[in-house]
Amino acid sequence: QVQLVESGGGLVQPGGSLRLSCAASERTFSRTVRGWFRQAPGKEREFVAAISWTSSTLYADSVKGRFTISRDNAKNTVYLQLNSLKPEDTAVYYCAANRQAVVPTATARGYDVWGQGTQVTVSS
Repeated sequence: QVQLVESGGGLVQPGGSLRLSCAASERTFSRTVRGWFRQAPGKEREFVAAISWTSSTLYADSVKGRFTISRDNAKNTVYLQLNSLKPEDTAVYYCAANRQAVVPTATARGYDVWGQGTQVTVSS
């Protein structure tokens, strides 16, 4: 069974940084669109960033200029660098794969494989 495994979450002070990783269990995922979403307590899951296999990117306005998505296709791994973190960035972050898309997409419905999530807490 195909799996996505996130890592790198944790507790960080406002203004700090974290780097999330999402490793895929199959090499076929090297050509899929990969995305990051997040869900804060009491809120709906929201799009954060996405990247195509050729490294075209798409960002939510709320994270543009602070977060950077990248990928290493040889390692089947996608990264999300979180800089200048704010308390409102606190959420469970999920990575996902869209095996049908060619360009980055923000619509969660198209992502058919999801990781288990990793907690990011921004607090002083």
